[in-house]
Amino acid sequence: MRRDEVVLWWTPLAGFAAGMAWLVGLGGDFVVADRLYALEGGRWALRSHWLTEALLHDAARNACVLAFVVVLVAWLASLRLPRARRWRRPLGYLVLAVATSTLLVAAIKATSPLGCPWDLARYGGAFDTATWPGRCFPAGHASAGYAWLALYFFLLAVRPAWRLAGLAAGLGLGLVFGVVQQLRGAHFLSHDLVTALLCWTVALGLSRPVLRLPAEGRTE
Repeated sequence: MRRDEVVLWWTPLAGFAAGMAWLVGLGGDFVVADRLYALEGGRWALRSHWLTEALLHDAARNACVLAFVVVLVAWLASLRLPRARRWRRPLGYLVLAVATSTLLVAAIKATSPLGCPWDLARYGGAFDTATWPGRCFPAGHASAGYAWLALYFFLLAVRPAWRLAGLAAGLGLGLVFGVVQQLRGAHFLSHDLVTALLCWTVALGLSRPVLRLPAEGRTE
């Protein structure tokens, strides 16, 4: 087994499995949501707050869209500018990975039977888990951040020393966006964990064929 397979795939997958075992299997989702709901005074007090809704949801989403447009324009420019030729494949990868991640999450969410915490009677909503309206899983807003996990592989191709900064950027954005939505009652923690794994899987899966990155050595 190659070392990069262990570090980049099996380690995150093991963490995901452990997290889901607690969150879904042992009810951790409700433990977290119950605590947040109680801290907000028995209601989703931050659901429509300017900080969580206008700034960290609406404005942050628009900023991510703008960042994607900038990368897309840069890639299109690299197709025409000979001096930018070495950036074509890395930028093309970043465009493809970010777009695929967000579209994949959106497609699953559009058909999902799982709803939002704020829809549940347990949290002041009108439904139970058997009747809630669905279309709330996985976490769509968090995907706008976790999609940028692809920066790890983009920077691995163009500036290897910066790759961990790219990983931190994607993780940081995803975590912030995910926590914001949990504070608003829009998602359970497991929704964000699934989104993170989907985005990482897309980024990792596309990196080898698109970027043609060399495989690392084998483990003992």
